Amino acid sequence: MSDTAAPVDPKSLVVRDAATVIVIRQDTGAPAVLMGMRGARAAFMPNKYVFPGGAVDAGDAAIPLAGDLAPACTARLDLPPGTAGRGHALAAAAIRELWEETGLRLGRPGTWPGTPPEDWTSFAETGLVPDASALRFVLRAITPPGRPRRFDARFFLTDAARITGDPDDFSRASDELSHLHWVPLAEVRALNLPFITEVVLGEVAAHLREDRLDQTGVAFFDNSTDRPAFRRLG
Repeated sequence: MSDTAAPVDPKSLVVRDAATVIVIRQDTGAPAVLMGMRGARAAFMPNKYVFPGGAVDAGDAAIPLAGDLAPACTARLDLPPGTAGRGHALAAAAIRELWEETGLRLGRPGTWPGTPPEDWTSFAETGLVPDASALRFVLRAITPPGRPRRFDARFFLTDAARITGDPDDFSRASDELSHLHWVPLAEVRALNLPFITEVVLGEVAAHLREDRLDQTGVAFFDNSTDRPAFRRLG
């Protein structure tokens, strides 16, 4: 056995803030969720079916919002103390990632103040300003150590009825996710899913059955160290 340590990818040591969007459609009979498959060569979760999402960009904190998150969501997202404004950035990132990966828009007609950042130009050209009031914070999870990428991900739930435009139109989606389609919740676990996605689906099903968020808080799967912990953000 060699005593030479294997090289460590610096990216695996950095835990980046990220936002993920769970879009539920309830106009087709049984509830369905929007899923897409990551590519075989993706560094993070290759070949897995996932929700749209990705890392927060530096400029997301300054993106104008036509509607704000609910106060309870903002309070939970701005934890720990001293991170005020993080909720705004996460909500903007969630809307941007949904647009980039699926071509679906959460926004209201309006005019942007000034010139939009480059990664928001195509969204702004649709005549919309991002609307965070459509999002509900339902779960937080930190990627365990040892993975090729690590994220402190916040999962947002939204209803497809809040999307502007046709929820079946993925023509403006990037190539990050393939096989974008609405999957009945009763069938989604037959897909090749990451473990955390299965956990999130359980939380979503509970929220759809009963509005318990204000009673029990938001689930938090904390893998920031080698000792995983589960708690709720009150």
